[in-house]
Amino acid sequence: MPVKGVSRVGGLGTAVGASFLLVTGSTACGSSAGASSAELRLPPRHAGFDYQIGGAYPPPAGVRIVSRDRTASPAPGLYNICYVNAFQSQPDERASWPADLLLRDKDGQVAVDEDWGEALLDIRTPAKRKRVAARIDGWIDGCAAKGFDAVEPDNYDSYTRSRHLLTASDATAFITLLARHAHARQLAIAQKNTVELAGLRKRTGLDFAVAEECAEYDECGQYAKAFDDRVVVVEYSDSGLRKALAGFGGRLSIVRRDVMVSTPGSDDYVRKVR
Repeated sequence: MPVKGVSRVGGLGTAVGASFLLVTGSTACGSSAGASSAELRLPPRHAGFDYQIGGAYPPPAGVRIVSRDRTASPAPGLYNICYVNAFQSQPDERASWPADLLLRDKDGQVAVDEDWGEALLDIRTPAKRKRVAARIDGWIDGCAAKGFDAVEPDNYDSYTRSRHLLTASDATAFITLLARHAHARQLAIAQKNTVELAGLRKRTGLDFAVAEECAEYDECGQYAKAFDDRVVVVEYSDSGLRKALAGFGGRLSIVRRDVMVSTPGSDDYVRKVR
């Protein structure tokens, strides 16, 4: 399996048009996560997409969906997804977390995602999940207040990097809490990567998927099936983009970005859709 979330970084448009599906009733997409009766706006299928979590910039022509960091503002007139790092702490925020909410092994050592230097959060018990969720919920509230349409909680797959300290059950219990809160704030919520749990999306209350490198690793079909083609795909290589377009170019929202999701004008910037 790839190292997911390779594009993670540190840090008021209301979507319009009939192509944005409105979901009403007690649940979204048939989920059991307790969505409110307010309308939830889901991203359109097979629409122009840009992944801007490394820094906001004017969306290129043809873009209808954009994902930006929670510290940024939405792009007017587009469907806006708000990125939050929900299962791990950004390196510069680690000290702000209570020590007992950082995941530790039996020797008291903090479990760290070595690729990004991010401490994993301890979601092993209902009490700790509630405390961690309280902080993430505050960020979700900020996304709603800014006018985002959806939230993208990153690192759902942290349990796979926890040296067996966390389980898939811990992850699904926690994401369900976040889904309930997002729905209560009239925000849709994405499953970020973690294809092995896509089949549980109705139980957890997840509405669509943000999938990194799903073509590169032959996972796009599983996301497409689980989320009825409501999937936004980020590939980080030309070969991944070609493969994604060949298999799902007429169904999913697909973009090629550089690994650091940099902004135009930087030496690393890459954005391609074909």
